[in-house]
Amino acid sequence: MEDDVMIRAKLFHNRVRECIICALLFTALYILSYLVIARFKKNADFAADNNEDATVNRITLWMCTFTLAVSAGAVFLLPFSIISNEILLSFPENYYMQWLNGSLIHGLWNLVFLFSNISLVFLMPFAYFFTESEGFAGSKKGIMARVYETFVVLFLLTLLVLGIVWVASAIINNDAASWESLYDLWDYYLPYLYSCISLFGVLLLLLCTPFGLSRMFTVTGQLLVKPRLLEDLDEQLNCTRFEEAAVVHKLNGKMSSCWVFFSVESLKNQFLSIHARRLKLEIRRRASPWQRNLGYPLAMLLLLALTGISILLVGFHVLELLIDETAMPKGMQNPLLGKDSLSMFGSLGAAVEVILIFYLMVSSVVGFYSSPFFIKLAPRKQDTTMTKIIGNCVSLLVLSSALPVFSRTLGITNFDLLGNFGSFNWLGNFYIIFLYNMLFAGLTAMCLVKKFTRSMQAELLHAFGLDRLPLPVTRPRTSAKMGPVNSKRLV
Repeated sequence: MEDDVMIRAKLFHNRVRECIICALLFTALYILSYLVIARFKKNADFAADNNEDATVNRITLWMCTFTLAVSAGAVFLLPFSIISNEILLSFPENYYMQWLNGSLIHGLWNLVFLFSNISLVFLMPFAYFFTESEGFAGSKKGIMARVYETFVVLFLLTLLVLGIVWVASAIINNDAASWESLYDLWDYYLPYLYSCISLFGVLLLLLCTPFGLSRMFTVTGQLLVKPRLLEDLDEQLNCTRFEEAAVVHKLNGKMSSCWVFFSVESLKNQFLSIHARRLKLEIRRRASPWQRNLGYPLAMLLLLALTGISILLVGFHVLELLIDETAMPKGMQNPLLGKDSLSMFGSLGAAVEVILIFYLMVSSVVGFYSSPFFIKLAPRKQDTTMTKIIGNCVSLLVLSSALPVFSRTLGITNFDLLGNFGSFNWLGNFYIIFLYNMLFAGLTAMCLVKKFTRSMQAELLHAFGLDRLPLPVTRPRTSAKMGPVNSKRLV
């Protein structure tokens, strides 16, 4: 009897400790997410002129912050699990590492999966309809009127989505077992719906990540100072200063005389572009030789190494899929943490996997906001409306919640998916997984070859000064033929 009491007390103590740890982790992510959103949100939306709209925006801001915190948790989920496995493997009997156990990791996976469903299915649609609602016609204005309208619209949308899923499932699976499962909301509809959302997120990562991997070189080149290759910065800086002074002189002269408004605006735009170019040249001139000649090449080599390792791992995973069936990303039910290393190279290989996971996530975000379809969704500092913030939170949640499945599908890590992440039906389809790996490797190689070809051509033209040469003016044949006819008509 005493042993049972001790065991129950120990289990209760472990459960309380896990709840406290989860609460602390989520609180830290929530604060970080709030600081990020506060940096981009439009302050005019929270003004006290209209108290009702300001209250609605504050409630929407809390929901967006919760969703962004869940997105950050989904990003850190797989790296945290890999690091925890290596720590438990290295320090199995350490007293200070007892809080880091398989129960905690499994609970975190389940919580992230649950919160992702809640945010995608309820919170974000509610936040969008809540900001757009005004209350039913004839009803008393106020917050509750908006809440009632939002719940009605959300209920109708839920019925529409469930009806579409019901009809699609009945058409695809026309048997008795499938018909019986159609009436099970919790065990059938929600997992099936989230499986479709996860598949959409993985496909979105397939399109954005290869493009983002090639864009990472451009973004890094814009942040760092490039080395001087056959160029004289002093000469370029002096020419830019003369151009800036000439534009300022013209602008002052036109402002004092009666010139057309459009001419003044074009001169202002020209002045801003020349001024920005002069500032960049001054930054490059003030950069130290170590920063200019060592930082940029090392960063480019690091990006090239990470991209090359990613492609090699994907190629090796394609071979594993053809040879071994256990390479399929179907999750285990009860994986044991702290028993075996996840990489054949031990802790060093696990560290490389963690770096690659973060690198792929950053590349996917860069590719997402650089694509022509989503470039208008990119947030701006202190000038992002709540509707655009909701769109960004939904997009980041879809990308981040698909990151564990994406990494396991490509073979970046051998960590088996925990919770319901490994229960998706399409993860067991060999043809989908094999085609996905081949498309990722092919798209990444194509984007990199195209990127390096254009970049090398542009750098060579810039190094030898050929980009400043005037372009040859070629007169089209049609104008040459029409010339004599026009002259005759004029005569």
